[in-house]
Amino acid sequence: MSWIPFKIGQPKKQIVPKTVERDFEREYGKLQQLEEQTKKLQKDMKKSTDADLAMSKAAVKISSDLLSNPLCEQDAAFLEVVTAFDTAMRRMDSFNQEKVNQIQKTVMEPLKNLNMAVKRREQSLQEYRRLQARVEKYEEKERSGPAVAKLHQAREELRPVKEDFEAKNRQLLEEMPKFYSSRIDYFKPSFEALLRAQVVFYSEMRTIFGDLTAQIGRPALSDEQRERENEGRLGELRALSIVADD
Repeated sequence: MSWIPFKIGQPKKQIVPKTVERDFEREYGKLQQLEEQTKKLQKDMKKSTDADLAMSKAAVKISSDLLSNPLCEQDAAFLEVVTAFDTAMRRMDSFNQEKVNQIQKTVMEPLKNLNMAVKRREQSLQEYRRLQARVEKYEEKERSGPAVAKLHQAREELRPVKEDFEAKNRQLLEEMPKFYSSRIDYFKPSFEALLRAQVVFYSEMRTIFGDLTAQIGRPALSDEQRERENEGRLGELRALSIVADD
């Protein structure tokens, strides 16, 4: 909502009553303030969802690259582990995409839809102004046969455009105050939907990685025992002459 309606030059005839202009600008101004207040939230939400998607896409890329690595073909047990890892990453990516879709629908879309309705109204108003100015031009000309025909055609073209603008204007004048007065009712379920999407996602992640752990590991080992075992293996690798520091 960066532009202000009704500031562009108009035909000689006042096609939108001044009281209607004031009513629209007043309600529109409230929504502009509301959008400024929510813009940072939406920007942060987009950063968060973009980062989530990048993370899961990167994980799928890693698992896919591992599967295509010749090392996997040389060790059936390792191939089985990597295959399980790849399946888990693709499941994670799928649930992540669904979570992002839900967030966009419930948190980011409603204000965007209202913005689009205001933009369509402005476009309709500009077309209304253009055709009204055209009618006025023919009305000022001498009433000869061709001029009268052109005036009639211009009025015919104007009528549906005028009706379209008035319908859009009327709808927005009804909906903008309702949206603004119910802004808390809108943001509260949006926030709840965001929380539900996160809960469902991380619950699924727990299931996915629990299944993966059962497939690839020895569940009886504690995290500390696994860390010691991994560090021991890495120590053996570091001791090899081909990887030792000079």
